[in-house]
Amino acid sequence: MQIRGSAALVTGAASGLGAATARWLAHEGAEVAILDRNAAAGESFAADIGGVFCQCDVTEPADVEAALAKAASAHGPARILVGCAGIGTAARIVGRNGPMALDAFARVVGVNLIGTFNVMRLAAAAMSTLPATETGERGVIISAASVAAYDGQIGQAAYAASKGGIVSLTLPAAREFARFGIRVLTIAPGLFRTPLLDELPQETQAALGASIPFPNRLGEPNEFASLVAAMIANPYLNGEVVRLDGALRMPPN
Repeated sequence: MQIRGSAALVTGAASGLGAATARWLAHEGAEVAILDRNAAAGESFAADIGGVFCQCDVTEPADVEAALAKAASAHGPARILVGCAGIGTAARIVGRNGPMALDAFARVVGVNLIGTFNVMRLAAAAMSTLPATETGERGVIISAASVAAYDGQIGQAAYAASKGGIVSLTLPAAREFARFGIRVLTIAPGLFRTPLLDELPQETQAALGASIPFPNRLGEPNEFASLVAAMIANPYLNGEVVRLDGALRMPPN
């Protein structure tokens, strides 16, 4: 699918991997809608890349419906969805103070997995009604998982479970949406230089980068964004999860 001239939705786009993706798509000629909870950062970033900001909690159906309507009003129906909204938490299932709080687990799964599904179902419903392109496509949906889906560490039970759900969602969604000409893909990034990691001391960041076989460093957000663009452009890539991790395999701790 051509990026230039297509309307795109990017969730979690006010910072990190989502922001890098939104900027890349805008540079390639897409009309980009920034979906995020952070109004101040989202408005500023949307203005910077010439997009439109849609304040949105991905777990709330009414929020997402309103955001998609606002984006469609500004740019027309979206053919591209990139889901980068997500949160994390660090907690053992059974820690020093007893079992992990159930609502903490549910919150991470709610945002990362249910939020991803919520936006996917509504965006796909709209895409399914669009005319097909020359390649027979009506849309492309790309979700962000994590290598934690495969190599979840101690303390990552909620995060790993939520990202594993996104991995498992990819193929059945691709099979179901095939009749509409909508492709579904997922990227499982490893350790990337994001605002969360930037808060760590430099020596900690260096140690994390040194654990990656090659390139022997943290990933750059633009490397995630460039893979998104390549996935959009390749009409035969469908139903696949791609690890983007420099051959990293996470240890238990």
